[in-house]
Amino acid sequence: MSPAVTSEPRDPSGEQPRAKRLILGDPLTSEKMDEQLLPKKRALPIFASDALSSVAYAPQELLMILLIGGTAFLAFSPWVAAAVVVLLIVVVASYRQLIKAYPSGGGDYEVARKNLGEGPGVVVAAALLVDYVLTVAVSVASGVDNIISAIPELDPGRIELAVGFVVLIIIVNLRGVREASFAFAIPTYVFIGSVAVMIVVGLTRTLMGDPPVVSSAEYAVQAEQLTQAAVILLVLRAFSSGCSALTGVEAVSNGVPAFRKPKVRNAQMTLTLMGGIAILLFSGLTALALVSGVHYAENPCHLIGFDCESQPQPSLMAQVAAATFGMGSIPFFIIQAATACVLLLAANTAFNGFPLLGAVLARDGFAPKALNTRGDRLVYSNGMIILGVAAIVVLIVYQANLTTLIQLYIIGVFVSFSIGQIGMVKHWRRSLRALRGLSPDAAAQASAHHERRSAYSGLAINALGAAMTISVLLIVTITKFTHGAWLVFIAIPVLSVLMIGVNRYYRDVEHEIRVDDTTHFGAEGDLAIVLVNRLQKPVLKAIDYALAARHDKTIAVHVAVSEEESAELQRQWEEHRVPVKLVIIESPYRSYAAPVAKFIKQYRETYGSSVVTVYLPQYIVGHWWESLLHNRRSRRIAQQLMLVHGVSITLVPWLLDSSELIYGRRSRPLPGDERAGRPAPVEIQHSGRRATRPAGPPAANEAEAREPGTREPAGIGGPSA
Repeated sequence: MSPAVTSEPRDPSGEQPRAKRLILGDPLTSEKMDEQLLPKKRALPIFASDALSSVAYAPQELLMILLIGGTAFLAFSPWVAAAVVVLLIVVVASYRQLIKAYPSGGGDYEVARKNLGEGPGVVVAAALLVDYVLTVAVSVASGVDNIISAIPELDPGRIELAVGFVVLIIIVNLRGVREASFAFAIPTYVFIGSVAVMIVVGLTRTLMGDPPVVSSAEYAVQAEQLTQAAVILLVLRAFSSGCSALTGVEAVSNGVPAFRKPKVRNAQMTLTLMGGIAILLFSGLTALALVSGVHYAENPCHLIGFDCESQPQPSLMAQVAAATFGMGSIPFFIIQAATACVLLLAANTAFNGFPLLGAVLARDGFAPKALNTRGDRLVYSNGMIILGVAAIVVLIVYQANLTTLIQLYIIGVFVSFSIGQIGMVKHWRRSLRALRGLSPDAAAQASAHHERRSAYSGLAINALGAAMTISVLLIVTITKFTHGAWLVFIAIPVLSVLMIGVNRYYRDVEHEIRVDDTTHFGAEGDLAIVLVNRLQKPVLKAIDYALAARHDKTIAVHVAVSEEESAELQRQWEEHRVPVKLVIIESPYRSYAAPVAKFIKQYRETYGSSVVTVYLPQYIVGHWWESLLHNRRSRRIAQQLMLVHGVSITLVPWLLDSSELIYGRRSRPLPGDERAGRPAPVEIQHSGRRATRPAGPPAANEAEAREPGTREPAGIGGPSA
């Protein structure tokens, strides 16, 4: 009786490189998936850090654009900020409806694809992917900006700091969602608390007649001369910059699968909390900036009296914190540290949204299948790495300059907002049509009344959301297009075309490999070819493997590029009495795969179609430099012979002594052995070399294992008798 196979998990620590274990931790089993799901208190910092952190730069960008026209234009800021708040309320309410209707994690992409078709769905996905990359770049650049505001000496290393922080965030996220939530929770809550305290203290001082005053309040501004049309465009541009406060709202709808049950309710509550906190912080910080007289210019040299040559311009958050608590005070450094942390961690929203969306796209065939593969820590690690690399490239190209990067921002998110809301409108209209088609008895049920009420309220909310987001998209496009946003309008169509191309490729491959009734099993012949260069142990091992496989016919083939080597091989072959016929084929042009392919073709023309298996010995080495010293001919030949119809390739490894460095414990089971029920190998000693073979009953005598007649050398005259 065979021993029972147990599913007791083994310690994976010995199967991973030590450096990988130290950085990422031990792999997690699939059974621990539920433990990685997030409660609301941990989901908030994971999914809301982008939207919450935007209050650190959205007011700054809003006031900076208005200040182009002079200090008098700051009078528009309360109205512009109010418009941003109204839009944020509508978008949060709209996404609550989306989460309820489509909780699978596709977000705007799924809504657009199911309600508007493949084209709009792909455009939404492309827009979101571009926006996630820019979210990482903008968040990290803004975080570095706040660090430099507190420590100006770090300004020369701005790019290096930004890239280093992206790498750090990648590593933390690769360790898993649960560990990332622990790492990001404290800074996010400290930021919320410290900024809230600063707003309360600043506004309280104002009510008591002692308003805080920032250092930049004394600087005059070199304003530009504007026409009436330019004034309108400037106000609209300020509104579009302030709308950066809405980025990250969609991340919760894309991350519903990461929540604990009840997923929809927890996601909706997290979204509502995020929206409420963002509105309070954005409104309070904008009010406090106006009270304290913040002057933040797009070009620091336009601030009359400010030394723009020798020092960087402090961020709005730094100026307000210094005015409220005093420059160099403990609360000042707490707020700067918390702001920098939460801005850096805001990139984490993208590191959750991008991989989840990539996995959905991969499942639908619009992205490479590798994006739907979970890593050792049960996260979509391939998507995280792609996002991080793309963000690093953007940061390097744009020199981690926040003012430049912000011009590229929010275009993608409002494209997805608009198309997603249009899709939701169509969803609710379809639901109402279905309800109208119910029988009178069914329509009179309480559940039908509830669904009808829910559909009408959802239709009203999403219709308002569609109207507002489309309007904002037009405003953002007009005001940001010439300031660099045109690059986004190129990137989105290009990425959309690539995704459609990937989908067409997968569709064609699926059609090509689909099972049909014309497939026939069995073959007329079975030929094994062992490629031989010189007679050595790896060749003998390959011959032994081929004989053990019991093919109808086994021959050895030598491609002759040198007459002397061929003659020596033939002499050794006869001397050692190798039990396989040696066939020598000429290669006047010193190629290897082409003569073998020609030989196979001639064999089939003469003796009918046969299944051909080519055995190729291959060295396994332990040092990287050893790979440079071997010609790796086996792999090159294998790649070319794979293109020959009906040919299978078998690489027969020969472990050199140096391979002990990487296979030092060769008796350890290979990955997958235990799941497949294969027995663990045991170490044996053979000819002075350590080798392994599966535990079990001893193999039969080789002479008994080989049937008489079938292993004798046979010429090219056909299968042996």
